Amino acid sequence: TAYEIRLSLVGSEMCIRDRYQRRVRERMSSRYDRAITVFSPDGHLFQVEYALEAVRKGATAVAVRGKDVIVLGVEKKSVVSLQEPRTVRKILKLDDHICLAFAGLTADARVLVNRARIECQSYKLTVEDPVSVEYISRYIAGIQQKYTQSGGVRPFGISTLIVGYDPDGTPRLYQTDPSGTYSAWKANAIGRNSKTVREFLEKAYTEGTGEETIRLAIKALLEVVETGGKTIEIAVLRKGQPLTLLDDKEIERIVKDVEAEKEKEKQQKIASGDDK
Repeated sequence: TAYEIRLSLVGSEMCIRDRYQRRVRERMSSRYDRAITVFSPDGHLFQVEYALEAVRKGATAVAVRGKDVIVLGVEKKSVVSLQEPRTVRKILKLDDHICLAFAGLTADARVLVNRARIECQSYKLTVEDPVSVEYISRYIAGIQQKYTQSGGVRPFGISTLIVGYDPDGTPRLYQTDPSGTYSAWKANAIGRNSKTVREFLEKAYTEGTGEETIRLAIKALLEVVETGGKTIEIAVLRKGQPLTLLDDKEIERIVKDVEAEKEKEKQQKIASGDDK
């Protein structure tokens, strides 16, 4: 009948209109997805979030600030037998009193670190004083932020943990991320499984001395690293002294002590459970 024909035509028009609207929404969402300078309707910059995802897939890095020492620890990437291990570094020096660890894309880190090193030297030549840790953290975060609001570029796919001593001798620790934010911390972690490490640090952190701070950093990494000391790299920065990398034997010794301590605590828990 004419009525049925009219109904079918209306239904067809609605289907066509729904398909068209769905196609428009998909096109719009892909535009938000690809354009670095365009916000999505719910207030997201997707390219920045993808950069943060690249950080979350990077090797774990941890930093702990003590009373008289700052410790950086990273999960070492396994290298092939013919590769020179010293050329694969996640802990880098910016100046005599400042260094950083990063998680994310190594090539991006190289570009950012080189620019930060030049700024450290330029600052020293200009004002005849070394940079403060906050100044260089703000500078690095400023570069990262600039790459989130310019066309034709993409965000840096790294987060950094920047540590060092201010001219008055105060130890500092800052974190920056791909969005360009920076903040000060007592202890923090970035990279793969960083949430687990941060939760451990929240429970275990105390502002200790050198040996205590080193042990805490190694304990934090052992929460997520399964192969023990073989894939851990530890750097120690003390006031007025150059950056020191712990050798593998020293790391292995501390790892064995930590594991023995954990085993002892486990046995004590079992024993106390049997008593009950």
